[in-house]
Amino acid sequence: MAITVLLALILVGSIEMAQAIRKAVFPVAGLGTRFLPATKAMPKEMLPVVDRPLIQYAVDEARAAGIEEFVFVTGRAKSAIEDHFDHSFELERSLTESGKLEAVKDLRAWMPAPGQISYTRQQMPLGLGHAVWCARNHIGDEPFAVLLADDLILAGPGCLEQMINAYQEVGGNVVAVEDVPRENTLQYGILDVVTDNGYLARARGLVEKPKPEDAPSTLSIIGRYILQPNIFDELAMQQKGTGNEIQLTDAMARTIPKTPFHGFRFEGTRFDCGNRLGYLEANIAFSMVREDMKDRVAQIISKYSE
Repeated sequence: MAITVLLALILVGSIEMAQAIRKAVFPVAGLGTRFLPATKAMPKEMLPVVDRPLIQYAVDEARAAGIEEFVFVTGRAKSAIEDHFDHSFELERSLTESGKLEAVKDLRAWMPAPGQISYTRQQMPLGLGHAVWCARNHIGDEPFAVLLADDLILAGPGCLEQMINAYQEVGGNVVAVEDVPRENTLQYGILDVVTDNGYLARARGLVEKPKPEDAPSTLSIIGRYILQPNIFDELAMQQKGTGNEIQLTDAMARTIPKTPFHGFRFEGTRFDCGNRLGYLEANIAFSMVREDMKDRVAQIISKYSE
């Protein structure tokens, strides 16, 4: 009898651990002040890398990982994002009449199906944790992903797909991480690590933007998360942290006693497109993996390196 109960508990735990990640949240309400004046009238998430906006890379990564529902947390002046993920009948008609059928096919290829995308507003800029909390009614009681578009990752398979594979092994909360120079810990959420096998690092705590001398490690969280729905209970407290904002890192830290928490070292290269040099580097890197562009781009780089 005891063995039967134990097996049942193990089976239930396995089912919970392997529960599919079907929904993803995209916080896109930020003002993008570091890119002014370019972002005065255009959302920073619509800044193009080669020939696609940042937000499309994030959505494509999520879709490749099996995400079925996409929740955008927007703010004022973000209607361009909604327009981007909708049909432009005038444009498609013009392209069709001009015989540019391949362009029409490309436009429709990445268009989400009706009902796959939903939008909610973050009325006040109260931090990333608050933005994620604004999506609570769309997520419900199931685990979900969060993707920050300005963390652009060049990887195959995509970062989120790698994370979901790891999540199926350990369950709980999983975040993408990478090592940063100690002097840069002020810019990131940092893990307090218990064990680390070079692939997954189990954390006993998190610290938001610690001083280098106070940082428990140099393992930093980047803009990819898999979270359990109990995070919303913590975010509902509306407790403010660093920068007088509701920090997602603080809420995740409070779940650790009852929810396993792991940092996942992904295979790929991350570009911080929240700053100008990172954005410029991303454009170069993504153009260099394009067969139709890489030779000419290499020539251009060589020309300006002389």
